[in-house]
Amino acid sequence: MTATTILFPTDFSEASDAAFAYAVDFARGAGAKLLIVHVQEPVQPVIGGELAYLPSWDTDPDQLSAQLHKIVPDDPSLNYAHRLLQGDPATEIVDLAKAEHADMIVLGTHGRTGFARMLMGSTAEQILRRATCPVLAVKEPVPEPALA
Repeated sequence: MTATTILFPTDFSEASDAAFAYAVDFARGAGAKLLIVHVQEPVQPVIGGELAYLPSWDTDPDQLSAQLHKIVPDDPSLNYAHRLLQGDPATEIVDLAKAEHADMIVLGTHGRTGFARMLMGSTAEQILRRATCPVLAVKEPVPEPALA
């Protein structure tokens, strides 16, 4: 059986950039469609005691869509499409993979561990646990130390 859809979620990070090459290679090798997706999370203020953090980043859907559509495979013969979704990233990605009958999800992971993962959670881990298709998690590349 050949793959028909490879789902590539991106958060526009270096980790996602690293995973994109794998997603393109898998789609090319399998003759599959590449579905490039970004999930816009609802912006929620964080309030604790006397402190309040109001996120100030721009979440304009038109700007996100433009940024998403800049992600294209270097192979013009590859069939691909973009999707911009809203909601919880892990839930939306798993649901889209099911709806599109994705054969594989290829995603980047920041590789956070310990306290950082506990604080921030791990979208990649949630997807790995809940997806009904194989998931390839590509760890963000570690920069090489500069030579003195």
